Amino acid sequence: MNACSTSTSGRKTTALPLTFLWLALAALTLCLPKPSLAATAAEIDRDVDSALQTLYRVTPSARQVAKVAKGVLVFPHIVKGGLIIGGQYGEGALRVGGRTTGYYKTMAASYGLQAGAQTFGYALFFLDNASMRYLKDSDGWEVGVGPNIVIMDEGTARSFSTTTAQSGVYAFFFSQKGLMAGLGIQGSKISPIQPER
Repeated sequence: MNACSTSTSGRKTTALPLTFLWLALAALTLCLPKPSLAATAAEIDRDVDSALQTLYRVTPSARQVAKVAKGVLVFPHIVKGGLIIGGQYGEGALRVGGRTTGYYKTMAASYGLQAGAQTFGYALFFLDNASMRYLKDSDGWEVGVGPNIVIMDEGTARSFSTTTAQSGVYAFFFSQKGLMAGLGIQGSKISPIQPER
């Protein structure tokens, strides 16, 4: 079958790449898990409580970071999926002194070699007031622009202590499930939301 078709004006147009793009978008729509949009404040708070318990149990150093953090922004359930074109979404809460002071969503889109779906959670520990101000003052914070973020993997988490803590933001991932390789938040946009009470 010829991948090119001739238009009425005699010019050749390429139909195959356009068809592939539409098929990829359709597959993405079908294979992406549907996130639970518009969770209530109570549901988000409940999920954040559970996520923090899981994180502290699996990664005890996260509890140590929490002791010196000015605030903790927790996204308990991020849904990520894609087929060439991908995206991820989740809702969470900012905790200051153990109390929720605001609600946020995180979103990201990507393009490239990727296929599959996964879920995971992450928590951002803000260790200085400047980082907290940046989060609160920005209408939408694009991760990678603004405060310095340290990704805490197993190695760095084991060697962490409150005496070695620097300023900026420390990120911990948890509860990863699914088939996609790698976790990342670079380029994610974090924005405030107002969930129903």
